[in-house]
Amino acid sequence: MATNADFLLVIDEGTTSTRAIVYDRHFGEVALAQEEVALQYPADGWVEQNGEEIWSRTLSVCRSVIAKAGGADSIAAIGITNQRETTLVWDRKTGKTIAPAIIWQDRRTASVCDVLKGKGLESEVQAETGLLLDPYFSGTKIGWVLDNVPGARARAGAGELAFGTVDTFLLWRLTGGAVHATDVTNASRTLLYRLGLGADGGWSARMGEVLGVPPSMLPDVKASAADFGAADPALFGRAIPICSVLGDQQSALVGQGCLKPGQAKVTFGTGAFLVANTGDVRPASQNRLLGTMGYALPGAAAMALEGSIFNAGTVIKWLRDDLKLIQSADESAKAAQSLHDNGGVYMVPAFTGLGAPHWNAEARGLIAGLTRATTAAHLVRAGLESVAYQTHDLLAAFAGDGAPIAELRVDGGMVANDWLMQFLADVCALPVLRPDYREMTALGAAAAAAMQAGWLDAAQWAARDVPGKRFEPRMPAAARAALLKGWDTALGRAL
Repeated sequence: MATNADFLLVIDEGTTSTRAIVYDRHFGEVALAQEEVALQYPADGWVEQNGEEIWSRTLSVCRSVIAKAGGADSIAAIGITNQRETTLVWDRKTGKTIAPAIIWQDRRTASVCDVLKGKGLESEVQAETGLLLDPYFSGTKIGWVLDNVPGARARAGAGELAFGTVDTFLLWRLTGGAVHATDVTNASRTLLYRLGLGADGGWSARMGEVLGVPPSMLPDVKASAADFGAADPALFGRAIPICSVLGDQQSALVGQGCLKPGQAKVTFGTGAFLVANTGDVRPASQNRLLGTMGYALPGAAAMALEGSIFNAGTVIKWLRDDLKLIQSADESAKAAQSLHDNGGVYMVPAFTGLGAPHWNAEARGLIAGLTRATTAAHLVRAGLESVAYQTHDLLAAFAGDGAPIAELRVDGGMVANDWLMQFLADVCALPVLRPDYREMTALGAAAAAAMQAGWLDAAQWAARDVPGKRFEPRMPAAARAALLKGWDTALGRAL
């Protein structure tokens, strides 16, 4: 490690863009670069990306921020946080992918999941992995690639192919193929991992049999803060250590400092993800929530309960880019504020099915309550409101599982919208805490890398002061109940 290396580089590979952020020892942002990564929709419910584009964009933003930070000698360590469940399969010899990256939103394996459910396997899957049988997760995506790329299943059986979520793919490329690894948070999203802390967790032979995934394809599983090798010197000019890997939602949990059981955060990005720390208690949901690994840091590890909303930020993107009702995301708040109420208009944004607590892959979106008085502003407001209603439904499921949440720590791109944050507090009847610095996903990976580098420990991280704004609920109970009744009616039509 270079003696003057006082910076951390975080790769934040998201669904729609790849970012690189450099932090100093006080976790101040030094440099940032971002490039979009295109999504393809080759069929109804299919969502893909080009793995080579993911890599080239990642390499580009990393080189950009390293230059801004003064060169590779200034970087002490690299941390990675990534879109989870997205599935890549590549040739071990060449490193080339054999199919497009199948994105977490993709629903092409819904029929496979239905067959497995029909065999009565979902309870076994949930007991072993904490997850449900849904095309959201990586396991059935791997099977699809093996069954649909000519010769792939035979090659996988011969040990020629490797599987990875995006973190694993980036690690492979960064290390020149020297490291095939993931961390516990990403592994726990595959349907192939036995949920548990330490030796209680690990790849499940039984789930591999159920899903038809050869164990030779799977990466090594490490803690979230660990030695993940070093970047090939040819990439950045120096072999920079890679010290952390976390799935994006668990990384935000760490970034928000939710390191005690009962603490929770919700990230509003492409989708929305509510994650609650359950400590060493293995989640066992009765309300179709997910048990997952929360993190594994030096001296601190936890499991978590999670609820996933598939479409949140995508709603605003759709209103802006496809319907052309607004020119920028910022305009959504102005549109909502321009109305006295929602005019009875509700949007159920089931563009790619519905996630927790419904898990209906076949549901499709709808807009209800249209009249001649409905305007573009009503549609925009309905899109924003839908995010809050879905969050309310998740909170009700968490409470039903014995994990009530007292306050919401929020992050992600949508939280800049003050109108939405107040509406969220009102609909959920909970305080909403928004930090001034909102890149909590990247910050969590930076914190984990810093812990691995010995810069601080988990207790120091959790105790840090976090400036921000607090939104208190102020909507009358009767008005809140009326809105939720309208939402339930619209939702019922989509299910």
